[in-house]
Amino acid sequence: MKALIVCTNHSTYPSKSGKTGLWLSELTHFYDELARRGIHMDLVSPKGGVIPIDERSLDLKDETNRKYYDDTDFRQKLENSLKPSDIQPSDYRLIYFTGGHGTMWDFPDNTELQAITRSIYESYGMVSAVCHGVCGLLNVTLSDGTLLIKDKYLTGFSNVEEKLASFVAEVPFYLEDKLTESGAHYTKGMIPFVQFIEVDERLVTGQNPNSARKVARKVLEEMYEK
Repeated sequence: MKALIVCTNHSTYPSKSGKTGLWLSELTHFYDELARRGIHMDLVSPKGGVIPIDERSLDLKDETNRKYYDDTDFRQKLENSLKPSDIQPSDYRLIYFTGGHGTMWDFPDNTELQAITRSIYESYGMVSAVCHGVCGLLNVTLSDGTLLIKDKYLTGFSNVEEKLASFVAEVPFYLEDKLTESGAHYTKGMIPFVQFIEVDERLVTGQNPNSARKVARKVLEEMYEK
């Protein structure tokens, strides 16, 4: 089994001077759970090459972040991610979209990533995403022309969390609103920033950065224990 992990290449905000990009723990916590099962994982990004890390997420007090950030092979993957054109979807049983604000600019309209996602899903693979990474599912259409997320139960970074994070003026849209407008059944936890996931058959999504490990564990449960 192989898993494909999607990360952003986008690192800038419209007006804030700080850099965005991948929210590190949304990769490392998921990666750690799959690595323990010996699952091979490839990293892909819309343009390939360097995956920027949101500077606010570089919390090396987090043991899992430190474990992988200090790992030479892992860092090489971050600096040399694959391009969508490098990917053969039939090689993968799982695709996972990591988050970070950068995803809001380069995930939603990437037709190559949409095609890869459709192929994996329609081959009875798993589709998963966390936080802002769920925006990578917004425009995925199935072969019959319907949106993948239409009538599906899912979650993602909430409007309340976006407001509390103080990035409302920077983001191009509210993810919660976009998911609802696209016909998804959006759900969220009672308390912001507490781990929360939603499962709808072969679609597993997490609300916020604290949900990444739980998404991974649920994906593994669905794939191996049923």
